Amino acid sequence: MSTTAPAVPNSSPIVLEKAEIRSWKAPIAFGIFVLISIILFFGFSRHGESTFRFSEKSDAVRLPTLTVDSFATTTVVTVLLLALTLWSAYLSYRARRTPIWVVIVFSLLFMFAFLTWADSGSPYPVPVTGLLLGTISLAVPLVFGALGGVVSERGGVVNVAIEGQLLAGAFVSAMTATLTGSWAVGLIAAMVAGVLVSFLLGAFGIKYLVDQVIVGVVLNVLVIGLTSFLYSKVLAGNPQLLNHPPRLPSWPIPVLSEIPIIGKVLFDQSIIEYLMYLAVFLVWFGLFKTRWGLRLRSVGEHPEAADTVGIKVNSTRFWNVALAGAIAGLGGAYYTLGSVGAFSKEMTAGQGFIALAAVIFGRWDPIRATLAALLFGFATNLQNVLSTIGSPVPSEFMLMLPYVVTILAVAGLVGLSRAPAADGKPYIKS
Repeated sequence: MSTTAPAVPNSSPIVLEKAEIRSWKAPIAFGIFVLISIILFFGFSRHGESTFRFSEKSDAVRLPTLTVDSFATTTVVTVLLLALTLWSAYLSYRARRTPIWVVIVFSLLFMFAFLTWADSGSPYPVPVTGLLLGTISLAVPLVFGALGGVVSERGGVVNVAIEGQLLAGAFVSAMTATLTGSWAVGLIAAMVAGVLVSFLLGAFGIKYLVDQVIVGVVLNVLVIGLTSFLYSKVLAGNPQLLNHPPRLPSWPIPVLSEIPIIGKVLFDQSIIEYLMYLAVFLVWFGLFKTRWGLRLRSVGEHPEAADTVGIKVNSTRFWNVALAGAIAGLGGAYYTLGSVGAFSKEMTAGQGFIALAAVIFGRWDPIRATLAALLFGFATNLQNVLSTIGSPVPSEFMLMLPYVVTILAVAGLVGLSRAPAADGKPYIKS
């Protein structure tokens, strides 16, 4: 005897409608900057001419300077910013995301208008090449720290210990490079130091299931205290023997380094900047184009499913946290081997937390995180440029500018941001 299910009269296929999710963060953030533009450029308007210098005297090819009318330029740019804001609001109303290139164009336009306003009537032109050079220089440790954060958090481990990894890399690279007389050995030692800090993060956060945020904060305090103690008791007593590392040599790339503006900025750098370019590409390619990246992302999004197909979740997380520490430690070496030239107490000055903000701003994507790190580096260097051209902006405001940009970026311009689903959640195999 066979049975058949009764037919459903007037049956029709079920249609699942896509839920509309509107995020107004981007247009709200744009609107805030438009309001700032109106208040600054019209409420405190400045009339005169502003000059931008694109070449230095030593450049093989020299570009002419650009001179613009300050008030007219800021007016036109404010109108363009308002148009972009309205378009972003329209996209949000239609439940569509504001493209990243719109954010970049908006940021560039606002900064051009701000520099035009700040330089109005000044006898000193805005040094565009110097501004970009300083941006790259200040962004190097942020980029390495952000890449380390992306690798770690894509695997499901919150890496608040970036600050400690940077500082450990700076300390160990300075002492090792001084003792051996080799900056190459110093770079390797910095990576090892970052790995050691990551081992502690992995051991307590992955194996012993301690809250990963708490472990990261404790590791930062531990590294700060340990390096400060060793600096006072060991390095400061004999700096020539222990804290006088060789500087990284500059390696200009023939032909490319002669390109106006970007030549000196991108292709007349030391090896660590070139390693930064390579690291950004390798992390992006590895995450999204290789089996390693697929496994890493799987343990960060759905560790139960990854375990089902034979991936050792905790082992994968542990070794990738170690890799993240090596990348961040390399960024710490830049302070002592490429920038300052010696180790000093707490020389990272909270840059690890800004790198962590770049990870969030970049939506856990290596390319976006790199762009965010460059933005923060630009904001930090801007205070130096504005003081050079005699800007009316108070120096106290310029000192807090990088942190203001960090807060605004994370809270507004990033729009909808979703961390990996299992980020910060320890995995216990059932």
